[in-house]
Amino acid sequence: MSLAHPRFWPSWLVVGLIYGLGRLPFPLIWLIGTGFGRLSYLLAGTRRLIGRRNLEICLPHASARERERILRAHFGWLGVAAFCQGVSWGASRERLARLVKIRNRESIDRCIAEGRPVIVLVPHFVGLELGGAAFTALVHSGVYMYQRIRNPVVDRQVRRARQQYGSVSIERHDDLRGLVREMKKGTPFFYLPDQDGGRRGLFVPFCGIAASTVPMLGRFASMTGAAVIPTFARFLPWGRGLELIFDPALEDFPSGDRTADTARMNRVIEARVHTMPEQYFWVHRRFKTRPPGAAPIYPPKRRRR
Repeated sequence: MSLAHPRFWPSWLVVGLIYGLGRLPFPLIWLIGTGFGRLSYLLAGTRRLIGRRNLEICLPHASARERERILRAHFGWLGVAAFCQGVSWGASRERLARLVKIRNRESIDRCIAEGRPVIVLVPHFVGLELGGAAFTALVHSGVYMYQRIRNPVVDRQVRRARQQYGSVSIERHDDLRGLVREMKKGTPFFYLPDQDGGRRGLFVPFCGIAASTVPMLGRFASMTGAAVIPTFARFLPWGRGLELIFDPALEDFPSGDRTADTARMNRVIEARVHTMPEQYFWVHRRFKTRPPGAAPIYPPKRRRR
């Protein structure tokens, strides 16, 4: 079916609206997004409960009042991320350079200049999408794994936006040899590993809780000889833009022990979570898959009638 079919007109309207919002001054996007996100905190019952539960187990030393403050602020930042989606989709290099401050890029520039493969380890902080656009526009085009979106209009737009500065997408279920070839050519690999790994994941600690984690980082690094550079996107307050922060490459990695390597990856992510907890993606069921015999962390989903 053609994407011009009337069935898809509402989707095109949403895409146009997102584009329009992306043309607004960024402080105004921040203001509208924060307000919308704070409102969604009141309406998003299930996601609010998931976020509250995640904070309870990941930040046990914080008071209940402090965790609730973090959760409210988190929903505000989710709103900002949603409303600046149009910036990621269509901003010029010049606008991205004004909005995004790139910190400590020397290590990744050195690897790229030497032709060494690079894995850009990018956890799920809410500024990820805008940070990814800035990376491909201002640092280097990249390769990333892509999972098709059910709505074909949105899928087309997201894929087109992520490839606008030369990035390459690899379908999540494709043969990984294409990814390895691209990395060995010197294309940095954008890797987002910090979601529930299901029954195929390894149970390693995250914030002190056994979390099913995809154990592929060490394997990718071993297969390609890549440097692993932890990278974090952080929105600045009051609509001042975003920081894209490169940490030093992991030393003595991989170790050859996939459990140790996966646990180390989680520790790297956890350390940064504690520096900006309001912007980590708390509304995901990170601990959905439990070790055999362990009690569920989240209440069961309600079945739709």
